[in-house]
Amino acid sequence: MLPFNKPTLLLNKAKCLANIQFMVEKAHKLGVVLRPHFKTHQSAEVGRWFRTYGVDRIAVSSVPMAQYFASDGWKDILLAIPPSPSQFEHINLLANEVKLTLITSTVNGAKQVAQHVTGNVSIMLEIDTGQGRSGFNMNDHKQIADVIDYINSRSNLSFSGFLSHAGHSYNVKPLEIEVLNGQAIGVLEELKRRWVTHFPNLMVSYGDTPTSTLASVFRGVDELRPGNFVFFDMQQASHGVCDVESIAVALACPVNAVYPSENRAVIWGGAVHLSKDTYIQQSGEVSFGAVCRLNNDNTWTNPIENVFLQSVSQEHGVIKGSNTVFFNTICEGDWLAILPAHSCLTVSCMSELYCVDDLKLFSCLR
Repeated sequence: MLPFNKPTLLLNKAKCLANIQFMVEKAHKLGVVLRPHFKTHQSAEVGRWFRTYGVDRIAVSSVPMAQYFASDGWKDILLAIPPSPSQFEHINLLANEVKLTLITSTVNGAKQVAQHVTGNVSIMLEIDTGQGRSGFNMNDHKQIADVIDYINSRSNLSFSGFLSHAGHSYNVKPLEIEVLNGQAIGVLEELKRRWVTHFPNLMVSYGDTPTSTLASVFRGVDELRPGNFVFFDMQQASHGVCDVESIAVALACPVNAVYPSENRAVIWGGAVHLSKDTYIQQSGEVSFGAVCRLNNDNTWTNPIENVFLQSVSQEHGVIKGSNTVFFNTICEGDWLAILPAHSCLTVSCMSELYCVDDLKLFSCLR
């Protein structure tokens, strides 16, 4: 009998540990510190697995996430999103408990931090190296200099370096990663050369899963900050960043309806479980997840050929494809496993993980 009766996010611990070990060993070979972004797994239990590999500093994407992991003993935390003024009271409390690093990406944001943060915190300037989401213009050296001076005019704040997320790496092919990576770190390397004489301990924090996984040169980078690599997902697999065998999570879903003559099936597993993120299959079709069979031990097979999750509504998912054998061999009540398009959002939707190795349910940040 299955240990669950509703859509459940399964975690393969062995695959997860292999992913962690790969990134830890790569960072060691590069001579950089690994500061993994914990927004992907959001689990104290999974976070502890990193400790067994010597990881002692992390990045998070919200103040509640920082509080959650601080309560589990993490003492060096980077809040990798510009703080909201409504959170300054909590940030001040956190600063008394952990070594806290904040980022700022605008002049006004830096002024708000200076005016309202009373605890001792480090500040990194976020630099836009090509993604176009947030960060200081890489070429506006005067504005960068003015903000650094402003930060250091406050006794409780200390400028500690530059940070960037090359999120545009998610949209390029593997052969283009090295070029994109070189351009991004070249910007950070130039900034480091400009400022390191004034700040000998200046740090460059950089990272995303595609470049951290595939690129080989990280000149001037002091710490890598990938997150998705811990679980991977079909977005990463479809771009050639990982193999499907490395994906460590899958959503177990019951089959609710099957229409063999239409090569269509409906599962209980929709947007509230998987999110509405997608990826492009090799066939060119948009998919919300890869469809796998669920094994008796609650592990899963590789994706079934010519079958995909075509659409999702709130609770339902529609599976389509040209594999007539598949649609003629499943029936209502069967269980399937869906490899998510974006594991970070799927974890956030589900808020718990069932570890198939340990037969335990792990809670995540709610």
